[in-house]
Amino acid sequence: MLRFAVTLFAVMTSSTCQKYGCLEGDTHKLKPSPEPNMHECTLYSKSSCCYADFTEQLAHSPVIKVKNSYWNRCGQLSKSCEDFTKKIECFYRCSPHAARWIHPSYAAGIRSVPLCQSFCDDWYEACKDDSICARNWLTDWEWDESGKNHCKNKCIPYSEMYTNGTDMCQNMWGESFKVSKSSCLCLQMNKKDMIAIKYLLSESSEESSSSSSSSSSEEHACQKKLLKFEKLKGEEGEQTR
Repeated sequence: MLRFAVTLFAVMTSSTCQKYGCLEGDTHKLKPSPEPNMHECTLYSKSSCCYADFTEQLAHSPVIKVKNSYWNRCGQLSKSCEDFTKKIECFYRCSPHAARWIHPSYAAGIRSVPLCQSFCDDWYEACKDDSICARNWLTDWEWDESGKNHCKNKCIPYSEMYTNGTDMCQNMWGESFKVSKSSCLCLQMNKKDMIAIKYLLSESSEESSSSSSSSSSEEHACQKKLLKFEKLKGEEGEQTR
């Protein structure tokens, strides 16, 4: 039964990709395609906007840098913090859905991708004791002639840089992400996203956001699908024991 959910995700991914393609970043493909040999970001292996060789940079811990962007300017990230940072990097670089939220004035960027509150809270909890020197990782660095990033300000704990998970999610990557008021119509950067994506990608979803009754209906339908998916996943786990 879980295979049905996986097949549904593949079908939705295919139709979405045809409509949106990929972002226009320096590591992105023109169109998403399967990457069965990914070293990391395997959530997107069936339809990926990045090449498998790109994910080699993320495959070993600690991650030192991605392209010319160093992650360790204030010391190595803890494993838990690094794992969340990888999820964000994988979504931006590899997700076939990222272009749904393409920035209107910058084709390589994203804007207002809805993240679940629980994801942001867990991300903050994972990173709060790590150190950081840039509040906005897109703009608050000193870049040298070779394109490498350096701190402009002193390193301080995440817990001092950001008030909470909401503050971090909505500022660390500029305006790339927002915290959703919904607990289902949002992304968690895991397999549960296949449920939310179905509704987030529907044209009527965005249009109906101004109607509380329509929005409530979409939320209810999403929650119902999510519960069914979790039940199927649980049954699959029982069968493999």
